[in-house]
Amino acid sequence: MHPELKSTGVLFTGQVGYIVTGMRSTKEARVGDTLFHNKCIVEPLPGFKPAKHMVFSGVYPADGSDFEALNHAIERLTCNDASVSVAKESSTALGLGFRCGFLGLLHMDVFHQLLEQEHGARVISTTPTVPYIFEFSDGSKVQVQNPAALALTPGKRVTACWEPTVMATIIIPSEYVGPVITLCSDRRGQQLEYSFIDSQRAFMKYRIPLREIVVDFYNELKSITSGYASFDYEDADYQTSDLVKLDILLNGQPVDAMATIVHNLKAQRIGREMVDKLKKFIDRQMFEIIIQAAIGSKIIARETLSAMRKNVLAKCYGGDVSRKRKLLEKQKEGKKRMKRVGSVDVPQEAFHELLKVS
Repeated sequence: MHPELKSTGVLFTGQVGYIVTGMRSTKEARVGDTLFHNKCIVEPLPGFKPAKHMVFSGVYPADGSDFEALNHAIERLTCNDASVSVAKESSTALGLGFRCGFLGLLHMDVFHQLLEQEHGARVISTTPTVPYIFEFSDGSKVQVQNPAALALTPGKRVTACWEPTVMATIIIPSEYVGPVITLCSDRRGQQLEYSFIDSQRAFMKYRIPLREIVVDFYNELKSITSGYASFDYEDADYQTSDLVKLDILLNGQPVDAMATIVHNLKAQRIGREMVDKLKKFIDRQMFEIIIQAAIGSKIIARETLSAMRKNVLAKCYGGDVSRKRKLLEKQKEGKKRMKRVGSVDVPQEAFHELLKVS
C-alpha cells in the first residue's frame, strides 16, 4: 500500500493504491465497481457495463471421473477472468459438465488452452452457439443458449425467431473483392457499404449474423485473401430469421451435445456434412450404427456404419445347410440385442471436426 495512503487513508491525484481482500468468488466484485467508505455517499463511476457473453459452449471432462478436477480448474481460471460465465449442466452423452459463456471465439480458445496447458484438464467442447430468442404460440419468449434446451411440448410451436448480428468491417486488397463478396453472401451477410480507399485497397461493411462468424469465418477470410484482409466487428441488434434445431441421432437416440441451431436454408447441407464426418470418426462396433440428422421428426440425412462381423461358419466344413442357417440366425439375434443395450462411444476428434461445419 502507498505510504501516504497507509498514514492518511486518502489517495491524491497521480497516486496509485491497491486493496487486498479475502474474496474468493468472482461474483462478489467486478471491474467498474466503486469502493467507498460506509459513512460516505458517492456516485458510482459512469461508463462501466457488465461483460456481454456472445458465444456459448459446453465444456465436459473427457473422462467422467475428472469432473471435480475440471470444476476446480475452472474455478481457479475464473478468479482471474470474471468475464466467463459458468453454469453446471448435464448431458446424456457426455455426463456432467459446464455451460460457459465467452466474449468471443478467441476468448473461448484461450480459455480452453489454459485449461489444458496450465491445469492438465482433458476436455470435450461442444459446438459454439450464440444466444437466440424464440417466441412460442402461447406468446412467451425465451433466450436459448443451449440448443438441447429447446424442447417443445405438445401443442406448443415456434412462431418467430431472432438471432444476434454484428457490423463487420473488412479492408482488403482490391484484387480479392470478388471472393470476399461471395464469402459474405454465403454467410448471409447484408452489404451496407462498399468503397475504395485508394487504387489498391477496398473497404466493405456488412451486417452478418453472429452465428456465421463465430467458427471459421476469420480463417476463411484470411485464406482467400492470402492473409492480407483486416477484419473487425461490433455487436448489432437482433434480427428475425428462419431458424431450426438440428438434432444428431445415433441408433435413434438424440445426442444432445451435438444439437445445433441453424438457418433453415442451410439445414440440409449442414446435416449431411455432420453425418458424413461422424461416419469417418466413430469406430465400428459389433452392432450396426445408424447416424441420422433430423429436424423435429423429419430425417434429412442418414449414414449407416456396418457392424464388425465374426465368421461363425469358419468351423462348418460340411453338413446340412440348415445348421449354417441356424448359426447365422443366432448371430443376427445377438447383434439385435447388442444394438438395444449397447452404447456408442463418440471420440473427441468427432467433436473437433464438427466445429469446422458451418
